Parts: sequence; C-alpha cells; structure tokens
Amino acid sequence: MHPIPCSGAGLLYSRILSLLMGMRVSPPYYLSALLAAGVYVQWREPVKGWFRRLLHKPKPSSVESLKSSHSASSSPSSSSSSAKSSSSSSGMSLATSSISLSPVSAPDISASDSPRWDKSYDVCICHSEGDMELVEELVSYLEGQPESFRCFLQLRDAVAGSAVVTELCDAVQNSHCWVMLITPGFLQDPWCRYQMHQALAEAPMANGRTIPVLKDVDRKDYPRELRNIYYIYMALKEKSFRQIRDTVMRYLQELCQSSTKRME
Repeated sequence: MHPIPCSGAGLLYSRILSLLMGMRVSPPYYLSALLAAGVYVQWREPVKGWFRRLLHKPKPSSVESLKSSHSASSSPSSSSSSAKSSSSSSGMSLATSSISLSPVSAPDISASDSPRWDKSYDVCICHSEGDMELVEELVSYLEGQPESFRCFLQLRDAVAGSAVVTELCDAVQNSHCWVMLITPGFLQDPWCRYQMHQALAEAPMANGRTIPVLKDVDRKDYPRELRNIYYIYMALKEKSFRQIRDTVMRYLQELCQSSTKRME
C-alpha cells in the first residue's frame, strides 16, 4: 500500500488506517471508513464557510443604519438643498406675517371726497365771555395744525344782526365736534347751557363729538347732563390742547372710515 501524503486529507486517512489496523478490523471495513473520511474532507470546507458566514452575518438594523449613514454622507448637496428650502420657506412665512401685521394707514381727512367737508366747521367752541383769552389761544393752536382745523368762534364768526339763538343753533348743527370749556363762568352763563343742550340733542350718544374740558371746576360741579361723557381736565394748557386736537382728529378719522365702509 502506498503511503498517503501528509496533507490535511492524507493525515486524516493515515490516522484512520492506523486506527483500524490497531483494532484488527476486517479489510472490507477499511474501504467504508476511507470513503466516509473522503466525504468529510470534501464537504468540511464548504460547511465551515457556510457556518462562518452565518455567524458573521450583520443584523438588519445595522445594515439599515449603514445604508442611512452612507446615503447621508454620499448626498451632502441634498441636505444642503433641503436646508435652503426650509430656510426659504421660513423666510416666506416671516414675510407673510410681517405683511399681515403691518398697520392699516389712517384715512386722509383732508381728501377732496372726505365727509369732513359736509359741515362748515370741524370744531365749535362753547365758552363764556370771561374765558375769551384762553379760547383764542386754543383756536389759534387748532387752526395752526397741519390739518388746519376749522373753528367756530362766536364773537368772531357770528353774523352781525342775526339772532343769538339762531347763531348758536347753526354753529352746533354745522360743526362736527363741540368743545365745551366748563369753567365757573360757563356754569353761570345761561347761553352756554343752552348751547350745551343743543349739542346733546344733536348727538345724545357719547361718540366723541362732545368734548368737555374742565378748568377750575370741581368734579361735584360737573354738569349732570354730561356725566356719561369723559372730560379733559385742564391742568397743563399745552397738554390739554393736544388732547383736544387728538380727540377731534380721531373722530374725523372714524367718520372717514365709516363713510368708506358704507360706500363699499
């Protein structure tokens, strides 16, 4: 019998053969044992490779993570483009919000079609003769504003020869607002009270047209007819003048806005 080379398979054959000879096994069994050893040697490497691949097979989660990381690293342009699109969309939303929050422009009370011109005067000043100096300062202030408020001053604008009652009623009806300078002299003047009642009859609701201004008068002496209307207390002359101006301006703007809505 030829010696078997000492390779992996040959070494296995020689060991099996020496083992069988030592056990005194009959020759027919030699062939069977050697055939079995040959089958083992033939399939040992493929089986070992299959088990090795099975043990080292990566988990599905790790495969997915590898794929996701690979796609993220391989497409930086896509991520940058998505970032640009998100930033542009946020910029558009900011622009939209800024547009929606922009303040509505105030109506132009001096426009040619403004309802301001439906009446001859913007303000009628109701006062006593003893307060003439203060009233002239107020009228000068209002008429000197950029809006050039039109003021009715009885001793200046009343038509000579007309009845006092007629002039007072016409002044009330032809004015948008009425400033009532309530002083001790106003409370004692029957014509001032008459004009106050005419104004309240013209606009009984407190809608900004009647503007009471208290000066040197306690609250307890405030006319009962005006108790439902807020007044301006004149402590500082300049501040009170600005408040009167703002009140008249606000009413005229609201008048223009309501007129525009009716036209629409």
